[in-house]
Formats: sequence, C-alpha cells, structure tokens
Amino acid sequence: MSDKKQFTIVLFEPQIPQNAGNIVRTCKVTGAKLVLVKPLGFSTSSSALKRAGLDYWDGVNVELIDDLPLWLSKQDSPFYFFSSHAKKFYSDVSYAPGSIFIFGSETSGLPSYFHQTWPELFLTLPMVENSRCLNLANTASIVIYEAWRQIGFSRH
Repeated sequence: MSDKKQFTIVLFEPQIPQNAGNIVRTCKVTGAKLVLVKPLGFSTSSSALKRAGLDYWDGVNVELIDDLPLWLSKQDSPFYFFSSHAKKFYSDVSYAPGSIFIFGSETSGLPSYFHQTWPELFLTLPMVENSRCLNLANTASIVIYEAWRQIGFSRH
C-alpha cells in the first residue's frame, strides 16, 4: 500500500514486548504503519521485542509518540478504537484505505477519556460470554485483515 492509503495500527502504552513484536510482523506483511504511544512497558531495543519481530522490523514504518489525542487531531484518516467493552462489532464497519486502528494497553486498556470523547468509534470482536479478552496481537491481526479484505487486498 502506498503511504497515503497505508493502514495504521496504534498501540496505546503497550506493556508486552512479544505482542508488539508480533504486531510488527503483521504490519510488515500487510504494509501497515505502527504507532507506539509512550510510555512503553519495554525498551524498543528489548531482545524479546526484537526476537518476536524477527527481521520484520526492517521496512516497517514505526513512529513513537507521546500524546495520542494531539496526534489524532493531525490525522485526516478515519480512526477506530477497539475494546472488549464496546457494543458494535468490528465487522459492522466499512473501512477506508488509510484507516487507523487503536488498541489499548494489555493491562489497562484505553483510558476513559477516549470512551467519553469518541464513544461511537469503539468497536469489539465477538466473544463467548464470560471471556475476558482476546490477545492484543491476535486482535490487531483480525482487524487489519478485515479492513484489508474490504478494500480488496489492494496494495495501492
């Protein structure tokens, strides 16, 4: 995908390096950009992060940011938040090329500020009752592949 049409995965204060590494691999094979919102629960030079991402780090556009609301205010692409507490399914949305997918921390999710500011932009993946949540890396993969499928797996 060209940069203009490139999907973006945003990880808000991620805590587990293996998840971030696996998401780097997903970004590499789908042409997506990765944005990491600080503080991170690991060093970007962490051996676990590098091991999980293998050699996929090369060629993945990774951006570190401090302020997600400020960053979002500068974007011209649609964005969506993902939470196990949302009511609308991820598959009920028509994604546009360049869409931004925002995922919360593995340990604390997304702050209530986001839920209060953009409640209509929260999506979830269906799960059986009494399930806590799906792994972050798996969730990001499911979402980006659904979005990519919707645009015909276009690379441009």
